[in-house]
Amino acid sequence: MAAISLKINILDKEYQVNCKPEEREALEYSAQLLNEKMDEIRQGSHIIGLERIAVMAALNLAHDLIRSQDSVKQDAGAANMLQSMDLKLDSVLSDLTKSQ
Repeated sequence: MAAISLKINILDKEYQVNCKPEEREALEYSAQLLNEKMDEIRQGSHIIGLERIAVMAALNLAHDLIRSQDSVKQDAGAANMLQSMDLKLDSVLSDLTKSQ
């Protein structure tokens, strides 16, 4: 499938990027998220310069991603523990009903 060309705006600058048609929506959302994060940094700090703002935005987004991944891992660990406990309870209950 051929790539399509998109124009995205980040901090009032237009960039032209290529992507697969099925990735268009995700790319537009990513550009919107990046624009919002960079604007938040520009408005809420004394950081000057597009490059420095972009680096801070990238660090913030990477940190958010890592926290999200850690949360998913914790949730998976808790789910595994609950499943293990469920299996043990089933086994104990099964043994109790057999002995009665």
